Amino acid sequence: MKKVGDAPLGDDESAVSSVRQKRSRLRILLGLIVFLVVACGGAYARQWYAVGRYIESTNNAYLRADQVAMAPRVSGQVSEIYVKDNEEVAAEQPLLRIDPRRYEMIVRQSRATVEAREADVAKSEADLHQQDAVIAQAQADVETARVNSSLAEKEFERSSALAVRGFATQQKNEQTESALAQSRSTENLKQAILDAARQKVATLKAQSAQAAAQLAAAKESLAQAEIDLNDTVVRSPIAGRVGDRTVQLGQFAQPGTRLLTVVPTGQIYLVANFKETQVQNMRPGQPVDISVDAYPDLALTGTVDSFAPGTGAQFALLPPENATGNFTKIVQRVPVRIRVNVPRNAAPAFVPGLSIEVSVNTKSGAVHSGGGA
Repeated sequence: MKKVGDAPLGDDESAVSSVRQKRSRLRILLGLIVFLVVACGGAYARQWYAVGRYIESTNNAYLRADQVAMAPRVSGQVSEIYVKDNEEVAAEQPLLRIDPRRYEMIVRQSRATVEAREADVAKSEADLHQQDAVIAQAQADVETARVNSSLAEKEFERSSALAVRGFATQQKNEQTESALAQSRSTENLKQAILDAARQKVATLKAQSAQAAAQLAAAKESLAQAEIDLNDTVVRSPIAGRVGDRTVQLGQFAQPGTRLLTVVPTGQIYLVANFKETQVQNMRPGQPVDISVDAYPDLALTGTVDSFAPGTGAQFALLPPENATGNFTKIVQRVPVRIRVNVPRNAAPAFVPGLSIEVSVNTKSGAVHSGGGA
């Protein structure tokens, strides 16, 4: 007989069945969890084996651009400023102007000097042409003197013959002899004048060459003055944006004084400083995924361009000297230049100096894994 208060037999079986069902569900749940863990681990391992082990990453990277510091080539007061801070400028666009009055005066003086030297050259050429006429006249005089000398010589010969025979007086003979001497003296004089005229040609040619050289020097001075005048307008050598503008209207600027900077925001690249243990398999041309700290939603890509010829420590102001004192090995950083594919709709503040995180796929034949421009 059953005792009062004993539980029915059917209730015990129901409790056991419920426990078994719970255990079965727990086993299934644990099995699913283990399966998911194994599957995820396998997928991660496969992804790591196929891609992840080739990825080299660093957050020691910053955007850069080959900015140009603008400085005048001539001295003077700044008379005009054509640009404002952060303004977009085109190549060869005027940025500012130095007071040009002093340089305009120098140009005018140089032009006057050139005109004077041109006049000297013209005079030298005219003197040479005139000397040709003088030489021709001297040659004619020499020919005339030779004819007169020849005639006087014949007259003296006839007079001498007649004097010997007694048909002419001694006085007549002496007169013809004197005329012959005078003719010969005149011929020698005319010949000397001709020789002097010919020698003067060399002097005039030297003077003409000197005048030509002075003209060339004056033209060079004029060209330099024109260059200085042109340099009073400081122009942008590249397209970009104006930054670091310190120039003020009326400021006296010396050659080489930094007045403003032009940043080519359309030609941005980045330099990533990888550890020396990361660059073993890194090569130019490998794809790079880029993340900008300021714009986490802006997915960019790039390409490894080149490697620095030395570690960052080698180009420091005070390079380390490990051959002295105690030595502590420090992992060095190798600057790697990366070309950035900048989209046209990039943020306006996408400028040099921003912090970057980069991931380089060092697998041979790898392509970009993410989005880009």
